[in-house]
Amino acid sequence: MLNRFSPASIRRISTTARCCSDKNEPDLSDPKTLALHKLYRPERITPSKRGIDLLKQPGLNKGMAFSLHERQYLGIHGLLPPAFMTEEQQAYRIITKLRQQPDNLAKYIQLDSLQDRNEKLYYRVLCDNVKELMPIVYTPTVGQACQHFGFIYRNPKGLYVTINDNSISKIYQILANWHTENVRAIVITDGERILGLGDLGTYGIGIPVGKLALYVALAGIRPEWCLPVILDVGTDNTELLNDPFYTGLRRKRVRGPEYDSLVDNFMKAATKRFGRDTLIQFEDFGNQNAYRLLDRYKGEYCMFNDDIQGTAAVVVAGLLASTRVTKKKLSQEKIVFLGAGGAATGVAEMCVRQMMDEGLTEEEACGRIYMVDIEGLITTSRIKSLGERHVKFAKDLPDTKNLLEVVRTVKPGALIGASTVAGAFTEEIIREMAKNNPRPIIFALSNPTSKAECTAETAYRCTNGAVLFASGSPFENVELNGKLYKPGQGNNAYIFPGVALGAVLFAEMFIRQNLYSVEYDELINKTYEWPAKDSKHGFPVPVLRRTSMDEE
Repeated sequence: MLNRFSPASIRRISTTARCCSDKNEPDLSDPKTLALHKLYRPERITPSKRGIDLLKQPGLNKGMAFSLHERQYLGIHGLLPPAFMTEEQQAYRIITKLRQQPDNLAKYIQLDSLQDRNEKLYYRVLCDNVKELMPIVYTPTVGQACQHFGFIYRNPKGLYVTINDNSISKIYQILANWHTENVRAIVITDGERILGLGDLGTYGIGIPVGKLALYVALAGIRPEWCLPVILDVGTDNTELLNDPFYTGLRRKRVRGPEYDSLVDNFMKAATKRFGRDTLIQFEDFGNQNAYRLLDRYKGEYCMFNDDIQGTAAVVVAGLLASTRVTKKKLSQEKIVFLGAGGAATGVAEMCVRQMMDEGLTEEEACGRIYMVDIEGLITTSRIKSLGERHVKFAKDLPDTKNLLEVVRTVKPGALIGASTVAGAFTEEIIREMAKNNPRPIIFALSNPTSKAECTAETAYRCTNGAVLFASGSPFENVELNGKLYKPGQGNNAYIFPGVALGAVLFAEMFIRQNLYSVEYDELINKTYEWPAKDSKHGFPVPVLRRTSMDEE
């Protein structure tokens, strides 16, 4: 997976990238490129359906791009308007109409409808406008879509495996009902912790759908290789249980051995159906299950948890990029985390590994990490109630729930939020960070934007533009004292498409932990290039497609 391939070659070879402007033929004299060509080469399709039935197949429908010969041969002559429009012309019409929509949710619904009827055109529009549309198909708009999923639901886009299907044979049959056998990547959630919105049950299916759309748009993975799955084990969200439009089982969430059995049976059935090298990405599982399931399956299946491993890689990349401005090694910084769930703990552990690479012992590295959870600062007085992953971060300090007090006591160089508590980084806390650091590092990572610990405007204003700021979902640019500041985005989309591409291309049996070190090294080198003279611009937006491909 760590071999280097030309990103331009991959873009040319990928069928999903053929809609892009690069039309040059790949150099097949290179054995590595030839191997990729065999994997990605376009294949002639002889449709099994004709006439109106063919036009109802999103994977085959080309809209008005069908030639006259194709229309006559396929029995669709007269079923389409007589004009001929290229894919480029159709894409221009779609994006023009999208920009006329009143809000982002309306744009999401229109894109969803396009995907239902013309898959190739959908990805053409997405690939050509990925910076503009990523906040629509992914965070923050996908969170809003999940909240209203029962109302906006039109057509199924994934598989639903319920607790009532808890056997390998039943789950295998459900997987066999999927329209293609050549699945190579699965994104699965149980809907318990959707972004920062909590338990959304089956409404959370929008997350796997959005993730896989970025597999295609950013990594060039074929759409037919992708399968979104939701495990429906019920929901503890009373509002959903009383929602007449709710699409899932109306029962309290199942936990314990029965839950574990369902996940076990799914993993066995999925690999039996699609192969041992099928990539399975776990997404938005609850804190009590996320780490536990990762530890359980990471050495047995080709799987990863993006909330833990992907978040960690992109945040450490951001921290290391920040050190180019602060002129201090990461091992010289103290870091305070607000939130101690799977994402925050994953980041903290990767920070420890990076600090150890810089020469610290594990004990010294853990000593520079301070974690604040719902009960307050993690201290030695709470040892008996802490999980095993948090004990090493416990500090011999007075107990407190006051984040401002923690910042004043610790004087950290970096403050990282993964709490889903909007506004938790108050103006006073941000000013205290600026008081202790000429260039304070503040990452408000909670998704969607409405759950961010602070806004970009507040961070820049309270530090007079000195802050090195990143958020989980995008914020608008901030104008302050005649300067324009572009907030950075510490989004997992910088990481998981590259991980998926490598696993799919090279049929990996397991995801190795050192891959994430390679990922954040590539991310720093390719995207976080700070301006030499004026470094007050925040994190620039990376060329995501190029970065995902270069990581392989």
